[in-house]
Amino acid sequence: MRDWIFKHTRKARGFSFLAFDSWLDSSLFGIWESFKNGWSSYSSFFARFHVTGWKKLAAEASSEGATLGTGALLVMLAFAIPAFEETNAAWRSAGNFSVTFLDRFGNEIGKRGILHSDAVPLEEIPDSVIKATLATEDRRFFDHFGIDVLGTFRAMVANVQANTVVQGGSSITQQLAKNLFLSPERSLRRKIKEAFLAFWLEARLTKKEILKLYLDRAYMGGGAFGVEAASQFYFNKSVRQVNLAEAALLGGLFKAPTNYAPHINLPASRARANEVLTNMVEAGFLTEGQVHGARLNPAQVVDRSDFYSPDWFLDWAFEEVQRVMKDKGQFVLTVRTTVDISLQKAAERAVVNTLQQHGRAKRASQAAMVAMEMDGAVRALVGGKDYGQSQFNRAAHARRQPGSSFKPYVYYTALESGYTPESRVVDGFVSCNGWSPKNYSGGFRGAMPLKHALMRSLNTVAVKLSLDRRVTRKKILENTRKLGIRGPRASCSMALGDVGIPPLAHTAGYAAFANGGLAVRPYAIEEIHNSRGELLYTHEKNGPKPKRVFAREKVEQLNSMLALVVTSGTGRRAQLDFTAAAGKTGTSSGFKDAWFMGYTGQYVAGVWFGNDNFTPTNRVTGGNLPAMTWKEFMVFAHASRNIPQIPGVPIHPAQVAEMERIAALKRANPTLGNLGYSGPKMPAQTRKVLKSLQEMLGQAATEPEESTPKDRRATRQEAGRTDRL
Repeated sequence: MRDWIFKHTRKARGFSFLAFDSWLDSSLFGIWESFKNGWSSYSSFFARFHVTGWKKLAAEASSEGATLGTGALLVMLAFAIPAFEETNAAWRSAGNFSVTFLDRFGNEIGKRGILHSDAVPLEEIPDSVIKATLATEDRRFFDHFGIDVLGTFRAMVANVQANTVVQGGSSITQQLAKNLFLSPERSLRRKIKEAFLAFWLEARLTKKEILKLYLDRAYMGGGAFGVEAASQFYFNKSVRQVNLAEAALLGGLFKAPTNYAPHINLPASRARANEVLTNMVEAGFLTEGQVHGARLNPAQVVDRSDFYSPDWFLDWAFEEVQRVMKDKGQFVLTVRTTVDISLQKAAERAVVNTLQQHGRAKRASQAAMVAMEMDGAVRALVGGKDYGQSQFNRAAHARRQPGSSFKPYVYYTALESGYTPESRVVDGFVSCNGWSPKNYSGGFRGAMPLKHALMRSLNTVAVKLSLDRRVTRKKILENTRKLGIRGPRASCSMALGDVGIPPLAHTAGYAAFANGGLAVRPYAIEEIHNSRGELLYTHEKNGPKPKRVFAREKVEQLNSMLALVVTSGTGRRAQLDFTAAAGKTGTSSGFKDAWFMGYTGQYVAGVWFGNDNFTPTNRVTGGNLPAMTWKEFMVFAHASRNIPQIPGVPIHPAQVAEMERIAALKRANPTLGNLGYSGPKMPAQTRKVLKSLQEMLGQAATEPEESTPKDRRATRQEAGRTDRL
């Protein structure tokens, strides 16, 4: 073509425009004709599939259904991806540890982990236990692929007919997925995650492995996880030895152990066991004649009426043990914790009392509470209303919006940046990227001292401070990270607590204000010993030390402001008549979360109220239910009125009077000693003396030649227990 256009270029050096135009026209015409011929052939081919009438309607419906189905599948996968990330953790590692827990005074309070000596293979678990479990929880377990479609449909029909929830539709695989990986929130998102994780478990594990994990990990009441631990707790024998009546009792505990645990409600437990026996007959596993004897002779249980286990605290402490002892090669452990059982019971009682009295009217179904000392030693931890109904630890793991209880971090940064409690600030309009905050009570109040703005919890002032060039959101985030708080980000509404924080971390953040500016890490472990009584870990030696992160002078200024919140501001319901207190209320948008975070000179405590499914409460604010719960606990917790002073806050008049009374008694009788003694604490010097005494006794003791290895182990274990006192 080039030669044709530029032929005779040596003679005709110019370009032939007429030849080029002719070539271009003919080429375009040829392309167009080819396209028309192709389109005609294409149309003729697909015309064969042209449908009309009902066939066309069905085809269109199928097409749209495929499109919507593909979109729904992508959405479900997007929901499931975060759940699959949980499977990257060592979710089977808990079985490596066998831990016996002691309270702060050395009394045994519970166990966690699967005991190596008591691990029961599935083949050795009696058929009656397996049949009772399958008949009650998932009759088609060996037939479905992770989700029992027929069982779910049957449960839905039964629930609709009864107008309430009478049957559960989740398979054993789904329940295991929830127990291993998910929180108890009632939402479509969680159900989708649960379904995908059930498929994941079915793909990775055999049916027998799934059933074994379920029998080992399910909570059975009384602090017992798994059928072996439950059998030991209720019958004082191995699950290998249980009879049919005992198997039926165990099979009835999976649904609601708090309601059916025999040490809590024996009549309900026996009625539930009868239901399980009926289920076994209906499922075809046994005949009525075979279960008749078990109906006439119900299971006899060990008296555990005085049993108590701080389960939420133990769950968190067990997580801490796994973290501390990771890769140490020690698995059978005895751990002395920080929990004070009297304070733990008081915290649980305060939470339950408030929910029982006001929860229904206020549409608040859950609460959490953490109480610790100034160095981060957690004395009480309540993760919800009822451990038997839900083992999710809201205190340690629920990330809920702190609302205005986040403001002290903002105000401290302002004080650090040159503000004082008397600095004048203006409650007025403020805007950030088109967003403008409003105060809870509406309107603006004009100029006022900084301390009054915090006392009244004004949103506009907090946002203005975060946008101030001297303060900046960057500095606020740096300060929260110094306290170990992760999650907040530099948003316009950051100052109003727009990102979730676990109550445990939030309480530890306030501990830095209570102790004068030292960042602490909340801890549950004082000492760890192995099975031979050897000391492996002490918090005093191996734990992180409190680190000064805030100037004491600025913390004292903030404390004086937070004390006004309790005496004259939004936290008046938390006011104590025997000691000074400081704190801050918090309520998230839509009344979904309500907080009170506060402290005395002795304890720091945080309280949260809300719902697992993030539905709004009936106007629950931090100043009502949380503050009331906090006060009830604090009144009990302070057995002595000899309470240290909060940095920057004047001593309460009642404490002044008490100090004067004690001083007068000591002047009259100098031998009285410390009248402010507030509990059975063991001084470090006393502990050292006892340890030396133990070592001397160990050296002096001689074992008779006829003593057995078992006797010698018992002697060493007894010495280990003496050391842990």
